[in-house]
Amino acid sequence: MLGRRRIIIALITMVVLLTVCCTYIALNYLNNSDQLWKIVSQQCVPGQEQRNDPSPCRQVNIQDGYVVLKDRNGALQFLLMPVAKVTRVESQKLLNPASPNYLAEAWRARHFMEERYGAVIDDQVYSLAVNSRWGRTQDQLHIHISCLRADIRQQLDALAPRLNDKWQSQLLGEHEYQIRMITRDEFKRTSPFIRLANELPGARENMGSYGIAIAALGEGKRAMMVVKSNLLMLNRASAEELQDHSCALLKVSGGH
Repeated sequence: MLGRRRIIIALITMVVLLTVCCTYIALNYLNNSDQLWKIVSQQCVPGQEQRNDPSPCRQVNIQDGYVVLKDRNGALQFLLMPVAKVTRVESQKLLNPASPNYLAEAWRARHFMEERYGAVIDDQVYSLAVNSRWGRTQDQLHIHISCLRADIRQQLDALAPRLNDKWQSQLLGEHEYQIRMITRDEFKRTSPFIRLANELPGARENMGSYGIAIAALGEGKRAMMVVKSNLLMLNRASAEELQDHSCALLKVSGGH
């Protein structure tokens, strides 16, 4: 009887602690989830327009609708964000063909990593990532421009010969992804957000549950990798998990 009571008390304690923890995380998220948008709208864009000074952003491109900001994490990681208010990956604006192709713009902005590094970086090192609604801390859409994890690079190299325009299930790192090959022209022509909504059943109605990652496959091809959240399996669909902000691949390739 005493043992059962202890088990019940332990379970109640765990539930209380979990509730407190979740409440703290939720409140912290609500208090800080607009920080990136404030940087874009209150500092970078006004600075560019009024003083021709984009800081703290590295670039403000009003015409093409985005800014590039050095992330505080990682020596080389950058973020690309819309100039307009685009609230998260589930924003319907991303499914409008007239909207900028932010992921293609982010791939073009990878040169900021190279400039900061001070040497040429092979395309095989780069990756892009957008996290799901469960895997992010900021509401403004932001694309992580960073290095690919070395083990994921090895997996993609092994998979490359059999990747095509059909979606395939594949365990990448710790979670199952849907992965397909897209050509350079396809990547530029059709936003991966639109491709996801059009090609994976149920995605259009539930875009916030998906994370997207992009990496090079060679010969101008790209790997588009999509992960769907499953909170019961502790999968928050944080595609950023495929990245390595310490850039171990640069060390392997004999860089600085």
